[in-house]
Amino acid sequence: MSNISPLAYVHPEAKLGENVKIGPFCFVDKDVVIGDDTELMNNVTILRNTTLGNGNLIFPGAVIGAIPQDLKFKGEDSTVVVGDNNRIRENVTIHRGTASKGTTIVGSNNLIMENAHIAHDCVFGNNIIMGNSTKLAGEVVVDDGAVISAVVLVHQFCRIGRGCMIQGGCRTSMDIPPYIIAAREPISYCGINLVGLRRKGFSPDLITNIHDAYRIIYSSAFSVNEAIEKIKESVPMSKEIEYIINFVSSSKRGIVR
Repeated sequence: MSNISPLAYVHPEAKLGENVKIGPFCFVDKDVVIGDDTELMNNVTILRNTTLGNGNLIFPGAVIGAIPQDLKFKGEDSTVVVGDNNRIRENVTIHRGTASKGTTIVGSNNLIMENAHIAHDCVFGNNIIMGNSTKLAGEVVVDDGAVISAVVLVHQFCRIGRGCMIQGGCRTSMDIPPYIIAAREPISYCGINLVGLRRKGFSPDLITNIHDAYRIIYSSAFSVNEAIEKIKESVPMSKEIEYIINFVSSSKRGIVR
């Protein structure tokens, strides 16, 4: 049984799960799916072709599923898919995909703070914290567990690695490797995210190995390819080190220096 305010509009073709709460002045369009135990507070807009999972809490003024701010968009059928247990704060905007990928994806257990923006075709993972007024341009990929502070601007096609932290007010047009701190102006590598790694239960040996891998990557003595070979020779291999190697070697925009 859902609890829908008489002051809300829910299109008759929208599909609602169990125990959905929809506050006054919300707008829920056709072809919307809302999972169990999700709550839309007042003045939330959910536009067509949007799927919300279970247990999401969406705060006033949020708009999910608007058409992209991309002049190449020609009205093609595209979607937004949001996972479970997200907290989407006031005035957040999440736009649907374009013909490029077709879908904007937001995972589960994320905190997306007020006035943040996730543009078309982004892939936004799980357990991410995204600060106030931070903006992701189109086709940005954010891997699990990243922490993006307030008022960060991320250029289109960038990738943000797992478990990294980006200082507030930064802007980047390059990829942010996993497990590091990226800060300053212009944005640059500022060491590994030591506090974050400890909080996630990384062992001292693994933290040392990650630090050694980045010491090699950011040494002026090595090119990227040489650094990767040196890491393979001298740093004990683990899934985290393999992830760093794959991230750096596959970076299309280059990593922050």
